[in-house]
Parts: sequence; C-alpha cells; structure tokens
Amino acid sequence: MVARESLDGGRAGMSLLQRLLQINLILVLLICLPALVGFAMLYSAAGGEMEPWAARQIIRFGFGLVIMFGVALIDIRFWLKSAYIIYAGAFALLVGVELIGDAAMGAQRWVDIGPLQLQPSEIMKIALIIALARYFHSVAIEDIKRISVLIPPLVLILAPAALVLRQPDLGTAGLLAVSGTMMLFLAGLRLWKLGVAFAGLLGAIPVAWQFLREYQKTRILTFINPESDPLGAGYHILQSKIAFGSGGIFGKGFLGGTQSHLNFLPEKQTDFIFTMLAEEFGLAGGIALLLLYFALIAYGSMISLRCNSQFGRMLGMGIVTTFFLYVFINMAMVMGLVPIVGVPLPLISYGGSAMLTLLFGFGLVLNIYIHRDVQIGRRQHHVRA
Repeated sequence: MVARESLDGGRAGMSLLQRLLQINLILVLLICLPALVGFAMLYSAAGGEMEPWAARQIIRFGFGLVIMFGVALIDIRFWLKSAYIIYAGAFALLVGVELIGDAAMGAQRWVDIGPLQLQPSEIMKIALIIALARYFHSVAIEDIKRISVLIPPLVLILAPAALVLRQPDLGTAGLLAVSGTMMLFLAGLRLWKLGVAFAGLLGAIPVAWQFLREYQKTRILTFINPESDPLGAGYHILQSKIAFGSGGIFGKGFLGGTQSHLNFLPEKQTDFIFTMLAEEFGLAGGIALLLLYFALIAYGSMISLRCNSQFGRMLGMGIVTTFFLYVFINMAMVMGLVPIVGVPLPLISYGGSAMLTLLFGFGLVLNIYIHRDVQIGRRQHHVRA
C-alpha cells in the first residue's frame, strides 16, 4: 500500500544541498570535542608519539565523519523502511561470528569481510535501536500494556544478546539488554512492569551463575573484593584506583602520568583511558570531560524530542541512551563501581568498530534534526516523496 506523507515545511522534498545546509553544526562540534580529547590521550598513551594509536584513530574518525554526514543526508523514511533489513544483516553477522569469527583475548568477536575486520556486536547496538524504533512507531501507546505486543521486541532484544553472550562478551550482551529495555520504557511500558522483570532477573542470578565462564565468575568475585588477588584478577582495578588517586585535583600534567607511562596501568589506550586522563588532568579534567558528555547527551535528547515523528523520537532517544550507557559503564568500571567489562569510552578509546558505529548513530541523530518536521503516520511504511 502506498501512502503520501503529511509534511510540515516541505522538508521531505528538500534537495541534497538544502539538507546539507540543515546540518546541525552545534551537534557536530559537540561530537568533535571529545574526539579531540581522545586523540590527545592516545598521543600521551604512546609516550608522545602519533603511532601506533593516535594517527590511526584520526583516520578512523575522519572516515566516520564521512559516514555520519552520509547517513544524515538520506531521507529519514529510508531508515524507517530499511530498519528490519539492517537488523537482519547485523544478526547474520553475529551468526557469522559463531561460524567464521576471529578470536581475541579469549573471546570470538570479530569477522573479516574483505580487508575490513568488523565487530558485529557493535553494529547490533545501533541495528537493535533502529528495529525497535520502527516497531514502536507502528504501535499505539495504549497497546504497549498488551503481552502480545511486547513479545516481538523482547525477541528482538534477547536473540542477539544471547548470541553475544556466547562469544562470550558479558558486557556487550548486558548493554544490548539494558538499551533494549530502555527502549521499552521510552515506548511507554509501565515502570512497575520493568520492576517485575528486574526482580525476575535478580531471582534468576543463582541459575545464571552456573552458566557463566570461569573468568566471568572471577571478574564478579574480584569486583566484590579486588584485594583478594592483587597480582592476578584484581590487578587491573587496583592499578586503576591508584592512578585515579595519584592524579589529585589537577593531575600530574599532560604526558606526566606515572602509572600509565610506566606500564602499571593495563589497556590504557582502550578500556582504561579515562583513568589515564584522570591521572594526567586530575579531578578537574575528569569533570570537564563529563560536562562535554553531558552537553552532547542533553543536546542530542533535545533534538530527538523535537522531532514530529514517533520513529524519529524513539530512534534519537535510543541512540542517545546507548551513548549514555557507554559513558556510564566505562567510567563506573574503571572506578570499581561495576565489574570490569569490555565497554570502551565513546569517542575516546582506541578502536574502529565502536567509533564507526557511534558516528553512524550520531548521523541518524543529525538526520532526525534535518527531518524534524516530517510527519510519518504510524502505519505508513511504504512511502514516496
């Protein structure tokens, strides 16, 4: 069935140049500022050298910006129509990891596609948000309370989370589950129902414990008492806390971190890069980065809520929520507030898949801003301009 859109301001008929002129430069700036901090910290992590991390990260970020602008300029209704196809492609890649994936650090997480090495679990984080936004776009808020309406999104959430858990990647599986649950809340699911589900998860912990790998159990036990194995499983978090404390209020200065530059701090270019920043720039530097993240999250939320279509609002808020979860989990992890999991600090930690996926997501937020006045009926999936 073909349906025409009801449009406000004629934005759906904009030319490519008109869309380009609608790019929100404030959001672009707020994205670039944390990335610049990341380049500086990767330069410091290498002892004042651009190689091996900073130079490659700059190239990846530049490539990611091209992707971001490309995503932003495509008609928002294309993303609506393609949502389930994108999800299916990401899910197929997760299955491919099971069959032909490459292993690293005890986990099978990567798949080679020609010269590219992709981490499908990162792609799924955005694909899941797009698919759930599409689904809830066509569901009236009064129908959210029906169990039959909740079954499809729960399958969309749990199926990839289960595959990621098999890799095994407990952190990313948990992030998929939490971001998916937040989408249910944004769609209008009552808080008490989420509370019941959370209570059920807590009750299932003794059962789930039996299925965890030995190193996952060790991480959780180490989180409870890291001093029990200071030279083994507890080494990472103890060194992170030492580095945090040694930074003081204003830090030891750029390139002056002793814990990181003497190689006491592990994974300083990836998972523990915030610890290195806190050691070199202290509490003041950590708060400054938090304020940058807060500005980006708040501005992205305002853009999303301003959108006229339910799809745009759900999509934007889902991406912003996922970004927030990245920030919260990584910072809480390196401060010892949650168990250590492989979640990078967004736009700052070294890595290709996470960087490109995040910039793809922010391209969708830019897309939502450009098409903020496009009104899409809940049942209008097949459209023409």
